[in-house]
Amino acid sequence: MNRLNLTSQFTAMLTLRPFSANPNHSSLSSLSSLNALNPLPTFSSKTLHKPYHCHPTKSSSICVKSLLQYNRKPQLAGTTPRVVVITSGKGGVGKTTTTANISISLARHGFSVVAIDADVGLRNLDLLLGLENRVNYTAIEALNGDCRLDQALVRDKRWSNFELLCISKPRSKLPLGFGGKALIWLVDALKHRNEGCPDFMIIDCPAGIDAGFITAIAPANEAVLVTTPDITSLRDADRVTGLLECDGIKDIKMIVNRVRTDMIKGEDMMSVLDVQEMLGLALLGVIPEDTEVIRSTNRGYPLVLNKPPTLAGLAFEQAAWRLVEQDSMTAVMVEEQPKKRGFFSFFGG
Repeated sequence: MNRLNLTSQFTAMLTLRPFSANPNHSSLSSLSSLNALNPLPTFSSKTLHKPYHCHPTKSSSICVKSLLQYNRKPQLAGTTPRVVVITSGKGGVGKTTTTANISISLARHGFSVVAIDADVGLRNLDLLLGLENRVNYTAIEALNGDCRLDQALVRDKRWSNFELLCISKPRSKLPLGFGGKALIWLVDALKHRNEGCPDFMIIDCPAGIDAGFITAIAPANEAVLVTTPDITSLRDADRVTGLLECDGIKDIKMIVNRVRTDMIKGEDMMSVLDVQEMLGLALLGVIPEDTEVIRSTNRGYPLVLNKPPTLAGLAFEQAAWRLVEQDSMTAVMVEEQPKKRGFFSFFGG
């Protein structure tokens, strides 16, 4: 195969339009094959021309432009700091996993991030980040005057612009004086600290819709609803959506987790399009079922840091990109599995 055919095939691959609800933000929703090559924006214009030998023609200019547009830093939309709560209502759908991976992805893109584990007594975010041995003080102790707020913040050694704040220690009960106003005070203190205001504050919300849920959503102005394509999770997600809207949070997007295309084709699982039609929310990301989730959880190493990247890690990376630019994606219909036809089908059997 000659060089001209290689160039034309590469150009045709990159000029496909992604499924995005916002045509201005089509860089992240590029082809999965391009994501697998390089999930991070590390290319330069000099290195792009060398491996592909693009000639100064009309087709080759589209090729270089598409690759350069993908390999750029996402543009931060909205006013900072952006306080985002990640919730679901139902437990076990992947809220903490989503919080850990999206927070690390934002830090990798150069944004300052503070992840707040608001699950009192059952915190797990420090385990998924590998920071469980470095949490010496919590937000409760900072409120009681036992330590400074900067002492309760745990800075990640891998990414200096990422910090973790735990509300309380494991197996501890929520103090009577701690509520939504106390968490709002913590968020305001983080906004006006000497180190500067962070770009993102990601709040890991506990399961349920009790006092812990009300406390976690109090300071948020955005929400990411994590759900799985099953009826129990969807009913809880629909209930939580109504509570978020009653609290004044209008910017709500959802992430559909643990999606299996083989079960969708076999009509054993609801498709992402069905989930979006039932909840009526903008789609931030679709996370496929991945066995690497359990391995990364046990190691305290987020999926987005795996090399080579996994499918779920790439999906979290893309969801973080859409969150930065306040973009969303469009679900497409998965074709049903064609039924096997036997010999007698020719005669109508």
